[in-house]
Amino acid sequence: MKVESYKIKGWEDKVTGVLISENENWILVKHIPIDYEINGYKIYAKKHIKKRIRNEREKQIERVLTLKKENSIEPTGFKFGTLIELLKWTEEKFGLFEFQDKSENELFYGKINTIQNGYLEIDMIKSNGKIEMKYDYKFKLSKIRSITFMTDYFESIRLLMKDELKNKM
Repeated sequence: MKVESYKIKGWEDKVTGVLISENENWILVKHIPIDYEINGYKIYAKKHIKKRIRNEREKQIERVLTLKKENSIEPTGFKFGTLIELLKWTEEKFGLFEFQDKSENELFYGKINTIQNGYLEIDMIKSNGKIEMKYDYKFKLSKIRSITFMTDYFESIRLLMKDELKNKM
């Protein structure tokens, strides 16, 4: 098990996770939002990582997680691909995706509506689970820094969305 923190371009705070795997473009981690707590998975675009950090703080977290017998395995069916392939995999597996772009304080939940000319248009899933079709903002694909799934909040939004869809039938 190896814990690392990452300084992301344009974000003030560093982010931390248990390194699971990586390729030339992506890093897959189990996300550590605070102290010794693991909450879901994050995939970081390497082109947006300014610095990888592994000092005493990361080693201490690693020690605690080892003592807690935390595992660090890839989610079933996961494989690296392009940004679009990763978003599609997440949407197919969970019914939606979550991502962050240059703003570290905003999370976007949605489904792919259209992709063209380097931009992503989504059907936005709001915090109450309602789907806003063809959300009126186009995200520049090259600005997306992370994709998240299986966090507690992600699962809550997913359940609300499923319930909303069930109630519409």
